[in-house]
This record gives sequence, C-alpha cells and structure tokens, in this order.
Amino acid sequence: MTSPSATAAPAPTRSITAGHLPGWTPWAILVGAMAISFAIFAVTHDGGDLADFNIVGALFVGMVIYIVLIGVISSIAESRRHATDRLMTALISTAFVIACLPLVSLLWTVVSNGLARMDGEFFSFSMRNIIGEGGGAVHAIWGTLIITGLATLISVPIGLMTSIYLIEYGNGNRLSRAITFFVDVMTGIPSIVAGLFIYSVFALLLGPGVRMGIMGALALSVLMIPVVVRGSEEMLRIVPNELREASYALGVPKWLTITKVVLPTAIAGITTSVMLAIARVIGETAPLLLTAGFVQNLQLNPFETSNGQMMTLPVYVYNEFMYPSASSPDASLERAWAAALTLLLIVMVLNLLARLISKVFAPKTSGR
Repeated sequence: MTSPSATAAPAPTRSITAGHLPGWTPWAILVGAMAISFAIFAVTHDGGDLADFNIVGALFVGMVIYIVLIGVISSIAESRRHATDRLMTALISTAFVIACLPLVSLLWTVVSNGLARMDGEFFSFSMRNIIGEGGGAVHAIWGTLIITGLATLISVPIGLMTSIYLIEYGNGNRLSRAITFFVDVMTGIPSIVAGLFIYSVFALLLGPGVRMGIMGALALSVLMIPVVVRGSEEMLRIVPNELREASYALGVPKWLTITKVVLPTAIAGITTSVMLAIARVIGETAPLLLTAGFVQNLQLNPFETSNGQMMTLPVYVYNEFMYPSASSPDASLERAWAAALTLLLIVMVLNLLARLISKVFAPKTSGR
C-alpha cells in the first residue's frame, strides 16, 4: 500500500500560470513605476539645485503609472474579480500617498535647503556682531530648549492631575463639566492671545516692555495644558475598570491604585499626548515675540528681568527671513532653512525619546 502522503495531490503554486500573480509582483510593479517616474523627472530636471527637483510630481506620476500597470497586468494574468480588487487597492494606496504628499514636500524642501548651513559654526556661534555671512543659532537652540522645557514642567503636572480628577474623581459633576468646557475653549484660542495675556500680566507686575524667557514658557504652557488634559483624559478613560476593581478588592487605596495601576497602564498614551502638546507649541512664533523677544547673543537665564530677552528657533527663522542681511541676503535665508531643519530634528529626537520612555515604563506582560 502506498502512504497517504504519496498519493496526495501537490500543493497548488501561486503563479501566473495558476491564475494568480506572485506575492512580490505588486511591489515589483510599484518599484518599477517609481523608477520610470523618477527617471522622467530627472531627465526633464535642469540639473540645478536639489531643492528644485519636483519630488511631489514624481511620486504622483509614479502612483498613476502603478495603477495603470497593476490593472493591465492583473487583468491579463488573473480573473476579473482579482483585477478589480488589485485596482481598488492601488487606488486606496494612491489616496494615501496623495495625503502624504504635503508632508513629503515639506520635509524635502526643508532638508534640501537646510543642509547647506548644517555645520559646526552654525551650532557653536550666535549672531552677535554678525552682519553678513557666518554666525549660527546656538543662542536660539538653547532658548528653544529652555523655554519649551520650562513650559513642559509647568504644563504636564497641571494637565495630568486635571485629567486624573476628571476621570477618577469628577464622575460628571458640575465642576468636571465646567473644567471640560473651559479646556475645550482653551484648545481653540489663538496662540497670540496667550502671548498677550502673559505680557499684560507681567506688564502690570513689572512694568510695560518687560520680556523674559519665563514669560515665553508661561505663554506656551497656556497652549499646552488643554492638549495634555484632553489627551491624558482619553488615555485614562480606556483603562479597563476591571483593573481598578481588582486593586480595590485587594484593599489598595484609590490614590495608590491610580499611581500603581492606572497611570502605568496608560503611560504610553500619556507620553504621546505630552509629545503632541510639545509639538504643538515648539514652533510657535507670535507669543514668543511678545513675551520672550529676540536677541542676537546667548541668554541662558529665563528669569533675568533686565536684558532678559531670549531667542528661540521659530523667532530666529522669522527674523532671518523677514529682515535679511543687506550685504548677503542669501546667507540669511540659508540660516533660516538650517534653523527650520534643526527644529524638525529636535522634534524627531523628542519623539524617539518619548517612545523609549513609554516602552521602558509600560507594564510588562509575561507570555508563556
């Protein structure tokens, strides 16, 4: 007798002859379509600056070529149902690429224009006594880190404790509804209103014309707090009630349940909400112009009342673009693009750091 394995029919192969395209075919068609599109745009490119290359157009044309190729090849090698499915998948992918095109264009423009001045001098010198070429943005980098760090130290405890009250203690009472209403209102206020509010308060206390780094931090914290509250509130809301009830059943008090069970469970989402709040304010210009001012030399003391103005990267970009050097305007534009790229890199590093923190402090699940 022959064994069942010997008489079993061979497994069907997913190939063109079997009426199915191999799994790698769509990816190969996509790569080929992009190669054709980029080759066309490279030939028509005048060969000048890299920033002038139309990467958005190349991506769009590549996706159009991909839709045509995948539709034609699938209709030849597969059934009509499979061809329709692949065509719809290609259209959905193209819609996703179109949605990402503004981001791709922004990143391409900033990186290609900002790399020209990303050198040691840019990160080690300020603009003090610099009229034409040269100089750097070390004073703006330190100002951004100090002001944003102080704003985070102010906003995160207030926002997190507010969200804890709304979820764990408020229970929909009148006070919690009022807090939710005012948080929603604060989320939509223009940034310049926050700067005017802080400036008016300090003008009443210290006199008109005062500008300090702490004023900029307070203005940014007004914008950060509602973002932290709303994000942390949603993360605490999705923590299962079974975890709280199990902790209460063991006799653990409520405050310890919040700190040992609820917060560690939601730490990843809370960290993400904090990063969203930082990304929301780190590029603000209008409130910092009113509160922190701008200066060409390095200032590290945010509490200095006399000559306490601090430069930040957004204000630095605005100042270099709006008031370029008369002797070398191109140098001012290069510094502005380099500062914008530096700001993007800072946000990226902070996001990576937030990912690391959430991964380290998130509750560990042991699997068998």
